[in-house]
Amino acid sequence: MANSVRSRTLLFTPQSPKPFPFSSLSPPSPSSIDVMNTSHYYSKKPDLSLSANIKNKALHFLNCCKTSTHLFQIQAHLITSGLFQDPSYSGRLLKLSTNLCNDLYFTLSIFKCIDFPDAFCVNTVIKNYSCSNYYRKAVLFYIEMLRYKNFLPNSFTFPPLISACTKSNCLSLGQMCHGQALKYGVENVLPVQNTLIHFYACCGFMDVAQKVFGEMLIRDLVTWNTIIDGFAKAGEMDLAHKLFDAMPRRNVVSWNIMISGYLNFRSPGNALKLFREMTGIGFEINDTAAVNVIAACGRSNRLREGRSVHAFLLKRLPNLSLIVDTAMVDMYGKCGKVDLAQVIFDRMPNKNLVSWNTMILGHCIHANPADGLSLFAEMVGKCRQKDDSAVNFGKNVKIGEEHLIIPDEFTFIGVLCACARKGMLTGGRNYFSQMINVFHVKPNFAHYWCMANLLAKFGLMQEAVDILKNIPTDEDMSRESSLWAGILGSCRFQGDVILGEQIAKELIEQDPHNFSYYNLLVNVYSVAGRWEEVARTKYMMKQRGIKRVPCSNLKDLKEIVHNVDAGCKLSKDSQMKLR
Repeated sequence: MANSVRSRTLLFTPQSPKPFPFSSLSPPSPSSIDVMNTSHYYSKKPDLSLSANIKNKALHFLNCCKTSTHLFQIQAHLITSGLFQDPSYSGRLLKLSTNLCNDLYFTLSIFKCIDFPDAFCVNTVIKNYSCSNYYRKAVLFYIEMLRYKNFLPNSFTFPPLISACTKSNCLSLGQMCHGQALKYGVENVLPVQNTLIHFYACCGFMDVAQKVFGEMLIRDLVTWNTIIDGFAKAGEMDLAHKLFDAMPRRNVVSWNIMISGYLNFRSPGNALKLFREMTGIGFEINDTAAVNVIAACGRSNRLREGRSVHAFLLKRLPNLSLIVDTAMVDMYGKCGKVDLAQVIFDRMPNKNLVSWNTMILGHCIHANPADGLSLFAEMVGKCRQKDDSAVNFGKNVKIGEEHLIIPDEFTFIGVLCACARKGMLTGGRNYFSQMINVFHVKPNFAHYWCMANLLAKFGLMQEAVDILKNIPTDEDMSRESSLWAGILGSCRFQGDVILGEQIAKELIEQDPHNFSYYNLLVNVYSVAGRWEEVARTKYMMKQRGIKRVPCSNLKDLKEIVHNVDAGCKLSKDSQMKLR
């Protein structure tokens, strides 16, 4: 909203701080401001008698526009010259507003003033919706535009539209858009097919994604990388590797997809093997590849190979980036060399929250918990110095300041693990309270798990059981369990799995249809690294029909094509997903 206000101010201010280097686009005079403020001035029809020279100048100005200030001046020029209602000019202005202002409301305000927008204008707004936080409204906007007879969707309409459906995780809406692509004859256009493969892969329908892939006559690198990434994320690494081997050519993204796939599905040895093959062929590595191979060394506790990779990266990349340095700290910490991790951490010219969390977790879980708590106190101390509102823990910390490093959920996982390892009951309670009341961090399973183990260690079994029984399940925590299961998996507590497993199974017996109880059991097994039990529990949930949200079924695309027309309305379920 601030950008929109600034836009209007710049547009209607008599003096511009840096005028465009063409006299015809000088800032508007005070006498013209009132005229330009009126809506009918935007609706001024283009003068057919305008000379080609004026039109060519306007196009030249649009092509040369590099700043938002110049954009507002060009906007004023198009309005006063009567060229604004010509879509060939207003469409370019719309595109520039997207690139230079990054303000969805300002772009929409321009679009609403175009009397007869063409497909280019509509596609620009759809893409803007898709790239913003309001991606759910892209489909609603598309359907609204279908009611106008002058809008005919083309191949540029559907890639951002389907991407919005992917972000919304809504199968039915994506199928509708697929049907619309079929209806308008653009389903065989390469960017549309690539987006469809990505959509169905993200929705878990790899059979449909593979069918789209198999029917493609032309494939590019994006096509191959997308289908391989889909199989890799689904855990089908054999199929992913077969496709990888069949690729006519590869780029660094292709290698990173495979390395990440093996890494995420607990096969760091294969990830390291691919990295050696990649570097042996002569591919230039990037930060993503470097972080993946370092993580593979850390997860498999291969200190010797980790040191070798570290030396290799220092030769290839003399100035390691923040993310690579942080990965090194994590690797040495997981390999038990927390002292080396601390040396790298101290030498880092810049540190972010992830860097601090990695070092704190290294001390709290893999070394001396007291050192981790001291580092946490140092981190909070820096926060206090930069924010007067956090002079003491009795006051709330202001969240949202970019220059502050505020502890988050991962910070407190390390802190509470340290308390559980050292047996600090009072300290654990205090940190848990600070996390919620001071730093406004919402507890997840990992925090409750640490507290339950801490309570059990002091014989407070009933309180520990009550905590595990009442863990909120506002989200499907099993999806993010892989993020912190590796953290807690390194910090074993006496009787932790036995206690959690016993409680979860008793709760399931009492209420065999409660999703949250099965979710608790999955998380307990994830923390313990018992992945076969995780898979067995999920299979049991599938057999019993235990689901948090009923999933959508595939519908026939032809039916969707006929059901969605220019004047169509979405179902209530689809409308709710878009809000």
